[in-house]
Amino acid sequence: MMKYLQNLGKSLMLPVAVLPAAAILMGIGYAIDSDGWGSGNAIAAFLISAGSAILDFIPILFAVGVAIGMTKAKDGPAALSGLVGYLVVTTVLATDNVANLLQIEVENVNIAFGAVENVFIGIISGLIAAALYNRFSHVKLPDALAFFSGKRLVPILTAATMLIVSLILLFIWPIVYSGLVSFGEAISGLGALGAGLYGFFNRILIPTGLHHALNNVFWFDVAGINDIGNFWSGEGTKGVTGMYQAGFFPIMMFGLPAAALAMFHTAKTKRKKQAASLLMAGALAAFLTGVTEPLEFAFMFLAPALYVVHALLTGISLFIAASFGWTAGFSFSAGLIDFILSSQLPLANNPWMLIVLGLVMAAIYYFLFRFLIVKFNFKTPGREDEDSDDEVVDSEPAPSGKDKYAVMASTIYDALGGDENVTSVDNCATRLRLEVKDMNAVDQKKIKSTGVPGVNVVGKHSIQVIVGTQVQAVADEVSRLRKE
Repeated sequence: MMKYLQNLGKSLMLPVAVLPAAAILMGIGYAIDSDGWGSGNAIAAFLISAGSAILDFIPILFAVGVAIGMTKAKDGPAALSGLVGYLVVTTVLATDNVANLLQIEVENVNIAFGAVENVFIGIISGLIAAALYNRFSHVKLPDALAFFSGKRLVPILTAATMLIVSLILLFIWPIVYSGLVSFGEAISGLGALGAGLYGFFNRILIPTGLHHALNNVFWFDVAGINDIGNFWSGEGTKGVTGMYQAGFFPIMMFGLPAAALAMFHTAKTKRKKQAASLLMAGALAAFLTGVTEPLEFAFMFLAPALYVVHALLTGISLFIAASFGWTAGFSFSAGLIDFILSSQLPLANNPWMLIVLGLVMAAIYYFLFRFLIVKFNFKTPGREDEDSDDEVVDSEPAPSGKDKYAVMASTIYDALGGDENVTSVDNCATRLRLEVKDMNAVDQKKIKSTGVPGVNVVGKHSIQVIVGTQVQAVADEVSRLRKE
């Protein structure tokens, strides 16, 4: 179950990764005409409407993205099946159609069916399509029906299955919807405290990869909050909408880079250069793009107590930003790029105060991390025991003509046991996700010798290698090695 949920979390990143395109288009559009929402400038209207085309169809992106991400082959027919499933449900359960099915007046239809085109339904459609694809994409039908065999069969089965799902949802969706709304209202009803609690649990769940599920409740229209969509479309309350996003900027742009500096300054002298290459690269990624996993994985397993402190400080940052009504938003993550774009939007409220808060958080992170590392001798990067230094395996020289990612992939694949041991290769935004036959055959020290931020064993046969934002290049090389 844990592996399934982790794969879901990874799959959710595919549609989320599309959102920066909307951010760039809408951000530039609002920068040109921030008061008129494009009504005063044709170019602004062109860009804003183009960005809205992405945001308005986020549920479809999730249906397609999850269907691809949860299938073994990552094939096009899986994406088509996810789309088919979503269209069946949302059409059958549209308000007018429900009124006809239940033989009632349209005005008497439960309001839940007016919100059936949402991310939750998109995810369900994608999951069912993926399950059917994995099970039936290789089925051979009798000769008379051979045209519909294999992959062509999956969209048909998905449509039929979603009819059954639609019938079930006809009765339970109003209950589910009410429960989700109540949950969202309970958290949002806590105001700034709710934002703080969300920030804390968001970070705590990072090691499991399950934080994406929590994010969907607050960032998208699953429970009626839709913080990202409302912030970028301007359909909200200034100083309130964006409260589940704003507090991340001080942490990702300032807090974590300051923590990296503290870890660098407390590293052993002979290991400072090695630590710097890891920590500074992670700090730069966090500052510019808000991608924090390379940096967080550098210390979350070496010093779990420090990671809990980081989660607490994240919650405090969201609490403070929400308390004062300082808001900014992001389409992908809370880095400098999204900060600049979102600060031009109408619902951005005193966004520059987040920089002030960020500077304060940077000071707290630096001095608190430095004190705790020295006081409790946490084994952060560059402070590992001396005997581990002697046992580090040197990676082989780069073969002529190969780039650094090919060399890294070759070393990692060899350390995993190669063809004899590796059974599956996948990746998310920053991690290689691998399945092996025998975990004892994996040489973790050799993997770490490539300079990756960390290695995470998540099961008897599942291991993750934290690479960073260039993980796709390494994953492609590893996949190529398996085929050779």
